Amino acid sequence: MGIRPKETIRYVAKNMRLDLRLIAEMIPQGAKVLDIGCGDGALIEHLTREKHADARGIEIDMAEATRAVAAGLAVIHGDADADLAHYPDGAFDYVVLSRTLQAVERPREVLRQMLRIGTHAIVSFPNFGHWQMRWRLLSTGRMPDTDTWNRPWYETPNIHPCTILDFVALCEQDGYAVDGWLAVDERGLRAPWRRSLRLANLFGEQALFLLRRKG
Repeated sequence: MGIRPKETIRYVAKNMRLDLRLIAEMIPQGAKVLDIGCGDGALIEHLTREKHADARGIEIDMAEATRAVAAGLAVIHGDADADLAHYPDGAFDYVVLSRTLQAVERPREVLRQMLRIGTHAIVSFPNFGHWQMRWRLLSTGRMPDTDTWNRPWYETPNIHPCTILDFVALCEQDGYAVDGWLAVDERGLRAPWRRSLRLANLFGEQALFLLRRKG
């Protein structure tokens, strides 16, 4: 079932990426949140200020983590692949992984840990199945270069790119319930294909999923 935000995403915070604005709308007041790969802490700051959330983060880039701490945010320097195992079961209401899934070494294990330590997981990622990616690979025979995938293959941090259908298949295989999903273009707009996973896989530039464990 698709998440159903406004057709044009309402204002949340101008300095936040589109996927972070969408995620912020999904998290309720007062929630306990862990943001994995939180960068400079823009989402944490917004959730703390606007939704009175107990929001904290983990960031592998020391410079970004230092910037977030200097701003007074609860952020630690750490690695999602190694450090999530140290959190207790059920420690958070929501665990967020925004545009980081494709950059971790063990995405399947990271998802498992997210749904061990959190009641819900919110995952956003760029869709490698977008038609522009397919066309550029087909027409040039080389790895695509787009606004989202904008670094050469030998420098990109994106070591596990996936499509929307790939991600859904993994969720089904590992027994995760998809409580909502959406795919949007870079402007935050959704076309008439919003309810079809196959069409979203072709036309959606980025995807967002709300997950929980079954049972």
